[in-house]
Amino acid sequence: MLSKNQLARINELSKRAKQGVLTNEEAKEQQELRQQYIQQFRQSFKKQLHSVKVVDEEGNDVTPNKLKTSKINNNRFMH
Repeated sequence: MLSKNQLARINELSKRAKQGVLTNEEAKEQQELRQQYIQQFRQSFKKQLHSVKVVDEEGNDVTPNKLKTSKINNNRFMH
């Protein structure tokens, strides 16, 4: 998770970009911070998906095979 300071900096740079006063260095910093944010968001979302189990009305596990495989592969890397 990005720190509050990093999130505040992303917002500050975004505001400056909208005003058109962003320097090249600030644009690079903004891009790096955005990439970090996206990477952490994806990791968090993937972790959430790995905790999901899809069950139909009859109680049968109908979790997509792609998700099951991803869970198995993720568990191998965790241990």
